[in-house]
Amino acid sequence: MAASKSVATDSGWHAGIFRALKAADVRQVPYVPDAGHSELIRRAHADPVMNAYPLTTEEEGVAAAAGAWLGGERAVVLMQSSGAGNCINMLSLIAACRFPFLTLVTMRGEWAEFNPWQVPMGRATQGAFELMGVSVRRITDTAKAESEVAAALDDAFLGEQPVAVLFSQSLIGRKTWIK
Repeated sequence: MAASKSVATDSGWHAGIFRALKAADVRQVPYVPDAGHSELIRRAHADPVMNAYPLTTEEEGVAAAAGAWLGGERAVVLMQSSGAGNCINMLSLIAACRFPFLTLVTMRGEWAEFNPWQVPMGRATQGAFELMGVSVRRITDTAKAESEVAAALDDAFLGEQPVAVLFSQSLIGRKTWIK
């Protein structure tokens, strides 16, 4: 079976995002494995204060973030846009209980997409989050990644609101099939 591989265009911006997570005292990083988040996942696993752990599906991340908040910690969920649709029903937990929530979403189905299965959810991701009351920020410039994530952390944890930060597929890089 073939897998996909990301050909990153620039990875230095991941360090800035990780600095923002550390500065905001994020302690839990639940994630669905994704090449676009691999640098953040690696850094979170290596950090002695953070607890990074894989999920079997994205909606588990919503519950994990709520549980972290109830336990006095901050969590940021890492996922890909293709899994954002899995979270729609669970986002009602965030809305009903008024939990802060932040997810960092690598986009698929847009720039240089080779897999047609990624396109429908890529087109629907922002609207789906917005319909569920989640504020959406879109990052298309690596120079703004750290400051945008820092602002989203403030919105989520100081403003106690749900926020999704969407990273344009052009930032993550072109994906290709591995044979």
